[in-house]
Amino acid sequence: MVGTGRLFIFTLFILIGLGFYSCKPKADNTPRLKDTVTVPVKSSLFLSEGLAEPVSVVTRTLSDGTKAECYKIVVKSIPSDHNMGPWCPENITDDSSAGGIWMEGGNVYDVDGAFIKNLASFYNDNTWMMYDANTGAIIKTGTKEECADAANPNVGEEYKNFCVECMPSYVGDITHTYYIPVRPKVAVRPYKYSRGPGGGLGRRMPSVRGLAFNGVVFDAPAPVDRILEAYTLAPFDDAGGHINLAAGYHYHAATGLSTKIYQSDTHAAMIGYAMDGYGIYENKDAEGNSYHDLDASRGHYDSSRGYHYHVDKAGSNNFIDGLRGEFAE
Repeated sequence: MVGTGRLFIFTLFILIGLGFYSCKPKADNTPRLKDTVTVPVKSSLFLSEGLAEPVSVVTRTLSDGTKAECYKIVVKSIPSDHNMGPWCPENITDDSSAGGIWMEGGNVYDVDGAFIKNLASFYNDNTWMMYDANTGAIIKTGTKEECADAANPNVGEEYKNFCVECMPSYVGDITHTYYIPVRPKVAVRPYKYSRGPGGGLGRRMPSVRGLAFNGVVFDAPAPVDRILEAYTLAPFDDAGGHINLAAGYHYHAATGLSTKIYQSDTHAAMIGYAMDGYGIYENKDAEGNSYHDLDASRGHYDSSRGYHYHVDKAGSNNFIDGLRGEFAE
């Protein structure tokens, strides 16, 4: 009986132990991806006119806790390779040259006078009336103070039916500093962006998706729903950018106007770098074809360019869907 009791207790300990370990989270055995070709960041591609100081190399902590050499890039947030604006036309009789663009439902629309005039039918909501019915003059912001008041999530009732236009002169001296790994490092698991404004998965993930060669950021999706809920419109210029007082000029779409590096084959042109150091390329190749083999981050690999991303189409209010590599903190 004593032996039987000891055997029972021993067996019970084993079962408890197995139960304890079965309740532990399973180890992540996902293999770390390895690329035959990893292309380091070429800092000389950034236009000097868009930089507040020369690019330098510093040591930074990456998102996985390791240390790495990173480029310190201090930008002016003002493009030197294309004009900014216009955004809001002056009158409902103006053609598309007087205004910018708007993105809705995956499509890009010219913000000309007719677009402003027809907002009520476009959104099936008669509250929209962004112009003077007698003169056709479009109601829009005209000062830095009005820009500050209207271009924020908590816009007041007094700016209902305003076209919001913030001018470059309002942010002339602004600079921003970004750190990008000199050599991309594959993450054990990709980091996924949310589709919301400023969205990243987790508190440490950068909201900025990347940098164009002119130093302008590829930003998180614009808060279009909030803008429309306030019955305002904050158009983008033909390059896909607009201005707010905190960020300066920034992109929400890649329309092909910023500096690009054409490829020797028919591959899409390169337009910048993501925050993990992998290259960002246009949406379509030189023959107008879309890519259908992109992963969940909107990237893929080839032996010439290594791993790289392709931006979403301009009307999507989106660039890439995640970071495949570690990023600097």
